[in-house]
Amino acid sequence: MTDTAPTPVFLDCDTGVDDALAIAWLVASPGVDLVGVGAVSGNVAAATGARNTLDLLAMLGREDVPVHLGAHDFLDHPFTGGAPHVHGADGTGGVALPRAVTEVSGTSAAQALVDAARARPGELRLLAIGPLTNVALALEVEPELPRLVREVVIMGGAAMAPGNVTAVAEANIHNDPLAAARVLDAGFDLTVVGLDVTMHQRFEEEHRRALLAAGTPVTRALGEVLEFYFAFYAQRFGRPCSVLHDPLAAGVLTGDVALALAPRVPVEVDTSDGPGRGQTIADLRGLYHGFPDHFPGAPRVALEVEGDFGAVLLERLLTL
Repeated sequence: MTDTAPTPVFLDCDTGVDDALAIAWLVASPGVDLVGVGAVSGNVAAATGARNTLDLLAMLGREDVPVHLGAHDFLDHPFTGGAPHVHGADGTGGVALPRAVTEVSGTSAAQALVDAARARPGELRLLAIGPLTNVALALEVEPELPRLVREVVIMGGAAMAPGNVTAVAEANIHNDPLAAARVLDAGFDLTVVGLDVTMHQRFEEEHRRALLAAGTPVTRALGEVLEFYFAFYAQRFGRPCSVLHDPLAAGVLTGDVALALAPRVPVEVDTSDGPGRGQTIADLRGLYHGFPDHFPGAPRVALEVEGDFGAVLLERLLTL
């Protein structure tokens, strides 16, 4: 971040493995004032994600950051179990984190987001790296939220890349397409960091071993948690590794990841019950003219980023 004073950030997440990396990134970033975290169902149930977040924040020495329990079910259908094959049944690959003494706040995630935005109008940045249910509920509480929040970065969607849960849909959007449609249409200054870029940024086994070798409680835990995640992605890439969905979005938010190509274009979400459910349909017809700026209020869709974020992420994590 370029601001001289730390920028207030509210995080909404469904803490599995890559969410844990994103949380660690935010805590290790000097330009970030993490003012609160909301938990939503996605990779795991909201309550499990909240517990993982509390435990991780305690390991990071940030028990002061309040964690707020959010929606268990999605706007138009119930939560059905998450992604245990990707993150483990507990969201941390079967690795038990030391239990924090802190507990979740008595304020819901949606209300906490609204409160944080009202307390810092025009300053708060929102990073949403799970399904967008809590953000959609916050819009119901405060319709002026897009005016109050300075910037929103979401991890979700696929503009030109294939989906990761269906042929066309990315998991966060597919979990709650109705919420995603409401958030994308709300008028936020919004950047979509989806599979077009996240699938090309990876942690390799050498990165994981470096975390283990660093030997601090946090780096060792992250290295152990990544083992399960690596095994899942070995089926996709033919070797143990992982993509960096959520931490890449965090890097975009903090300004450490430069967007090489991110046009502002209309994005619609398929909320039907057909095979396209959860697809993010980005109007990329301006490609052939270099994406002229015809849609200044539309979401910014990340299609290319600069550099090797895996190396940058590792360097930052090794400071913990």
